[in-house]
Amino acid sequence: METLIELIHLLTWIVLSAALGFGFVRLVRGPSLPDRVVALELFASITVGVIAAYVLVSGVVAFLDVAMVLALTAFLTAVAFARYLEKGGSRDE
Repeated sequence: METLIELIHLLTWIVLSAALGFGFVRLVRGPSLPDRVVALELFASITVGVIAAYVLVSGVVAFLDVAMVLALTAFLTAVAFARYLEKGGSRDE
């Protein structure tokens, strides 16, 4: 049973790492500003997932506060960017 849990933890880290890699590719290749902002939002969401996985592995629940603050900050950033585009900001198309 212990090895199954360790395998699940390993698979979780592999999937999160792959998602970060794909997000990085989207951030670099673009092609437009909204694509890059969505990639940064993806980074924030995956980072929250990484923190949550670390909390499950280590048992240090204090990091959940960090994850919550990061998620709220990422949400506010997305709202600010949407408002910027709504006001007529450049879309780099």
